[in-house]
Amino acid sequence: MGKKKIRLISSLIIFIGFVAFQALQPSSSKKEVLSQYSSVEDVVEDYTVTKVIDGDTIEVSISGKKEKIRIIGINTPETVDPRRLVECYGREASEKAKSLLMGKKVMLQSDSSQSDRDKYSRLLRYVFLPDGKDYGLTMIKEGYAYEYTYDTPYLFQEEYKGAQRKAEEMKLGLWGDGICPN
Repeated sequence: MGKKKIRLISSLIIFIGFVAFQALQPSSSKKEVLSQYSSVEDVVEDYTVTKVIDGDTIEVSISGKKEKIRIIGINTPETVDPRRLVECYGREASEKAKSLLMGKKVMLQSDSSQSDRDKYSRLLRYVFLPDGKDYGLTMIKEGYAYEYTYDTPYLFQEEYKGAQRKAEEMKLGLWGDGICPN
C-alpha cells in the first residue's frame, strides 16, 4: 500500500474517531477535543490574528514572527490578487472574515494529510475561533466560502462538502439567486 493511501486511511480513521468522540461528549468544546489529538495533529492555541488578508488567508504572530496562514479546505472569492479583478462576493467574504477573526485569539490545527506549507510558503492550517467553532466550516455554512480540495482529501472534507451542499440548497451568501451570475 502506498504512502498516500496510508495517510488517507489514517486521516479518515482520525476523522471518524474525532466525530465519534464529539458525539459522545456534547458538552466538550472543540478546543478540548482537539487538544487530545495534539500528538497526531499539531494544535497551536491562542495566537492573535494580526491581519485578515482575505476570507481564506490570515496572518498571526507566532513567537514574535508574523506567519501567513492559508486555511485548509476552503476558498473564498478573490479580493487581493493583483492579477485579477475582485470576484463576486469577495468583499463580503473578507468583511465576514474580519468580523470573526481580526484581533481575536485563535487555535490552529495542522492536518497530516496536507503539506505543512503551500507553494507560497503559507502555513496550511484549520482555524478555530475563540468559542471553539471551526472557522472554515462556519464560512462555508453561511455561504461566504466554498469547499476547496487542493490536491489530496483532508480531515474535514466530507463535513465541508456537506455544509456547502446545504448552503447551496438554502441559497445562502454567494449561492443566493442573482448574487453571482456565473
